[in-house]
Amino acid sequence: MTTTHGSAKWQGGIKDGKGAISTKSGALTDYPYGFASRFEGKPGSNPEELIGAAHAACFTMALSLVLGEAKLTAEHMETRADVTLEKVGDGFAITSVHLALSARIPGANNATFQELAGKAKAGCPVSKLLNTKITLEATLQG
Repeated sequence: MTTTHGSAKWQGGIKDGKGAISTKSGALTDYPYGFASRFEGKPGSNPEELIGAAHAACFTMALSLVLGEAKLTAEHMETRADVTLEKVGDGFAITSVHLALSARIPGANNATFQELAGKAKAGCPVSKLLNTKITLEATLQG
C-alpha cells in the first residue's frame, strides 16, 4: 500500500559517538541521538521514544477507524506509549509497551469504549510489529 522511510547516521564509538535521525517527511532532519540521550536522560532522541511516538500515533489512528465503524467519532483522544528497554541476557530488549489513552467520545459507554480500544490495540500495525508485551489503560472522559 505505501512505503516510507527514516534514516540514521552515526559517527564514533557507542558511548562517545553521535548520531542523527531523519524522516522522509522532514519532521526530523538530522535530529541528534546517542548513548547519553538513550541511557542517561540527556537531550536528544532515542529509538525507544520514536517507537513510542509511532505506536501512540498508530494506535490512536486505528481507534479512530474502529470508532467510525461503530458510528462513533472522538472529540478528543490522547495516547502515551511508555516503551521499556531492559538488559536481557547479553544485550537489551524492549520488554513492554504500555499505552495510556484518554478520550472524549460523545455517545460511547465505557464497555463499548474498552472493547473498541482493545480491538484497535490488537489491530494496529505497530502493535503487530512489536514482539513484546503490550498493555492498555483506556480512560473515557465524561
